Amino acid sequence: MSEKKQIVRAAGVLGAATVLSRIMGMVRDMVVSRLFGASFATDAFFAAFQIPNMLRRFFAEGALTAAFVPIFAERQAQDPADARLLANICFTLLTIVMALVTILGIVLSPVIVRLMFPGFAAQPAKLDLTIFLNQLMFPYIFFVSLVALCMGILNTVRHFFTPAISTVFLNISMILCAWLLHDRFAVPIVALAVGVLVGGAVQLLLQLPTLYRLGFPLRLTLARHSAVKRIVLLMGPSVFGVGVYYLNIMVGAILASLLPQGSVSFLYYAQRFFEFPQGIFTVSVAQAVLPSMSRQAADGDLVALKESMAFGLRLLLVITVPATVGLMVCATPIFSLIFMGGEFTYETATKSAFALQYYALGLAVVAMVRVIVPAFYALKDTRTPVITAFIAFVLNVGFSLVLMKPLLHGGLALASTLSALVNLLLLVWFLRRKIGSFGGGAILLTGGKALVASLPMGAAVFWIVGLHDWALPGARLLKGAVLGGAIAGGVAIYLPLALLLGCGEVRDALKLARRKILKR
Repeated sequence: MSEKKQIVRAAGVLGAATVLSRIMGMVRDMVVSRLFGASFATDAFFAAFQIPNMLRRFFAEGALTAAFVPIFAERQAQDPADARLLANICFTLLTIVMALVTILGIVLSPVIVRLMFPGFAAQPAKLDLTIFLNQLMFPYIFFVSLVALCMGILNTVRHFFTPAISTVFLNISMILCAWLLHDRFAVPIVALAVGVLVGGAVQLLLQLPTLYRLGFPLRLTLARHSAVKRIVLLMGPSVFGVGVYYLNIMVGAILASLLPQGSVSFLYYAQRFFEFPQGIFTVSVAQAVLPSMSRQAADGDLVALKESMAFGLRLLLVITVPATVGLMVCATPIFSLIFMGGEFTYETATKSAFALQYYALGLAVVAMVRVIVPAFYALKDTRTPVITAFIAFVLNVGFSLVLMKPLLHGGLALASTLSALVNLLLLVWFLRRKIGSFGGGAILLTGGKALVASLPMGAAVFWIVGLHDWALPGARLLKGAVLGGAIAGGVAIYLPLALLLGCGEVRDALKLARRKILKR
């Protein structure tokens, strides 16, 4: 099977499982919005959850995966028995380190929360609730870090389904706990934090049988291994290089704590919809491309590595460009249909949609960064992504401080998009200097064709959603019919136009979509 076909197949399997996970995530957010709205309690929960969730994105899914997968793939190709030993040693060391991190996080939660959300100091009850929720949820980082290691092993040996499907159980746990236990606590939203903790443990337990079946029975093993030092050295810079986007989101949450009540929640709800296409397609393609690039770099096949990366970028553009237009046009209808009701008002919907539109502008940008940064790590270059990420981070803080006054929480979302764009441009410039041309002209041409095909699609979708008054409560069947019709009409316009313009990657995207039937 060709490398391109393997990437599409792997991305399809990941996307299939992730679709189910994201659907359950939307159900989860519907339950949360109905039960808690955008309030004092949700601001506290989302702020508290940001901290272990940020660590998860930095250390687990970000730095750990980026550092571990290339070296583990190299050892697996050269000596499978040694790769199994390396997996056990890493599992043991990670268990010890993350146990210590968890204990420190619980003990230091009052200090961490006060530093990260200074705006809550004006409301002592909100501050105290945030600290308590953060302490309750901090063990989540322990479980999910071990999950990330298991995912790295499974993805390297070309098993993608179990890691991708595991997040479904986190969402199920949060839904069940929020729905069944919210009236059993003095502060109902504590039930949601319990769901996070239970879900993290279930995610880890789900990985172990599959690892055992595939010949990786993880055991606690303390021993010296030369590859461990290499992984640790790669992880340090990787933390910042991979996680800058999420660090920018955290900056947004911190500054949102200084804005009117509900701003933290508006940004959270907007991020959830922004991350929906990211989770289904971007993460799927990035995770599918990384093992290929790691093997090609290990073999010294730079031409094949550039082809894999360029193909991944083109594939992402034909998906994320129309998704950007669709999210911007449909932002308010989406929130009105899915969340409006109970404690979630139309005003909350429009304010959340306002942030989503600014986040959506960066959809393709963030997607491309997610593929390009691992290419540097596959080439054992951890320095360059750190430099570009630091520049982007500093600019994000500056953009945020300038834009938050005129645009409030929308300015924070726009700042995140602008800093991501700077990061992408710098990464591309450095990568070209490092490996030469990697088909940038073809990538830009694909993006341009996708944009040209998306504009008439966006106009048609805008006209269709304008047929309904989204401020009206209820009428979910009618709202669903109008929004569904708009999406179907948009797809019917975009696909033939893109094919007519010569976007051959659309066919690959359609193959990826067909694999969403949970095909192994």
